[in-house]
Amino acid sequence: MEIWLRTNTRAVWFGTVLPAALGLLGLLLLVGLPDSPLWVRIVGGVLLAISLAGILGLMVLLRKPRLAYADEHLLVWLGWGAPFRVPIQVVECFWLGQSDSLLPLARNQKTETSSVVVRIAERATEWHHHQVKPQFGLWCDGYITIRGTWCEPLSVKKVNSLNQRLAEVTRAAAR
Repeated sequence: MEIWLRTNTRAVWFGTVLPAALGLLGLLLLVGLPDSPLWVRIVGGVLLAISLAGILGLMVLLRKPRLAYADEHLLVWLGWGAPFRVPIQVVECFWLGQSDSLLPLARNQKTETSSVVVRIAERATEWHHHQVKPQFGLWCDGYITIRGTWCEPLSVKKVNSLNQRLAEVTRAAAR
């Protein structure tokens, strides 16, 4: 598998702050005072387990790119599970766009972010709509929009490199 667009590692690491704090609280409750009641230790153990599960989930997210290429398919990760495997022959191009960031809090409602837009060929109607996690992107009408909030920093140079690599693998697949 060749990674084309990585996930936003800064956002994922920042996301571990709350579970880590919760885990520390749980650890303190679990092993803290020697004469703590049993229920306090149980609550501490539960908090620690929940935080470890959350951190492990985020670590899995770190390993998943947003876009990759393998076996003549563009792999698109816009959810928690397995990627969508889009045949490379139906991917026409990439371009830099703008989209809502979908960041939490009211002050962020009008905040926009850079995004990568993937154009799917009109003839490939089975690839025109898919349900994806809205925070990661949008997939409708033959366009896949990947929000920059959840991928590596975007630039014209990055999008040009995506298009260059797309042209190379498309030519190789046509042979």
